[in-house]
Amino acid sequence: MNLAEVERLRGATPGCASVIHFNHAGASLPSQATLDAILGQLQREALGGPMEAADQNIQARARAAAAALLNTVPEAMAFASSGSAAWGMAFNALGPWQSGDRILIGRHEWGGNLACIARAVGAGAQLEVIPCDKSGAVSVTALEQMIDPRVKLIALTWLPANSGLINPAEAIGAVARQHGIPYFIDAGQALGQLPCDVEALNCDVLKGAGRKFLRGPRGTALLYIRPAFMQRLEPTQLDVLSAPWDGEGFALRNDARRFETSEVSVALLAGLANALEECNGLGLSVIRKRIDSLSRYVRERLKTIPGLTLHTLGPADHQSGLIAFTLRGWGSVELKLRLAQSGINIGANGVAYTPLDMQARGLESIARIAVSYLNTEEEIEVLLGSLRELAGDGGV
Repeated sequence: MNLAEVERLRGATPGCASVIHFNHAGASLPSQATLDAILGQLQREALGGPMEAADQNIQARARAAAAALLNTVPEAMAFASSGSAAWGMAFNALGPWQSGDRILIGRHEWGGNLACIARAVGAGAQLEVIPCDKSGAVSVTALEQMIDPRVKLIALTWLPANSGLINPAEAIGAVARQHGIPYFIDAGQALGQLPCDVEALNCDVLKGAGRKFLRGPRGTALLYIRPAFMQRLEPTQLDVLSAPWDGEGFALRNDARRFETSEVSVALLAGLANALEECNGLGLSVIRKRIDSLSRYVRERLKTIPGLTLHTLGPADHQSGLIAFTLRGWGSVELKLRLAQSGINIGANGVAYTPLDMQARGLESIARIAVSYLNTEEEIEVLLGSLRELAGDGGV
């Protein structure tokens, strides 16, 4: 991706002209075309009636683009209001859980997923954390030693929210497939940031939010269900879309839409469809290369700021665009708010986001820079300059 292409993309993104945005892991900046898709659908609904303007082609476009992103078929894709809702629906459909069932997770598992798992633990299932290797990533070797017939699920947060770690999702999938164990991937920070091929990952379920690196609207998420795994899942909530009347009774759908309902925001799906098509058009290999280059640059420059500590996990040569750090004298939320006053957006995460990992590392909170292909070296220098000033200021 050359500089001319970056400038074209920034010019097509209104937010780039008004803010320096390094919170793409929280929610990225949508393009004008994505905004136009949402507003255009809302206008059609307002003028012609919401039900009458519900264009089914919009959903078909979004589903086809989502399938292309993940190298699967449209029938394997469902949409949800959030990544956490998507993961929770799939997890709850995997039960019932019994005493002695084992659930294996990485130490970096997303807090929302852990909240769902807690109910299975209450029913007698055992939650066990797979040890990390020397770099802090989930150890595939340790996982292999934990496998027995009682393991009913392996769950992985691919790119944790509180570090630059990229967990070995494909190698873990190979272990799960070898032993016939269901494998769930939380790809919330991965989608739109690096290539994601569900066939290579060998996952049964994968979810991700539309608002992050995909640059789609809030209130949208993707849920992939491996077609051969579909019959293993019994959704806890049904309606006339997920289980339509067949003349004799309500029959559960045979595709991933068994996890959808008949009520959906067509406007948000219109925006998501455009964002997915833009992402596919750019290509994930190109996107990954630019994010990797920029994030390496940011990490090296951050090391020169007095009082700033990087909280990085994983091999130094294999990191995501998420950069976690703390600055002496500053709480992470206070730092985020101070930078926002200068028109610079970053993220701030507490223990609840990744509780097991944060506790294991003795962290109460982290500030987070999340780099996108939209960012420039000029923006990075502004951010670094502000952090240097705040480092000298000593906090509030």
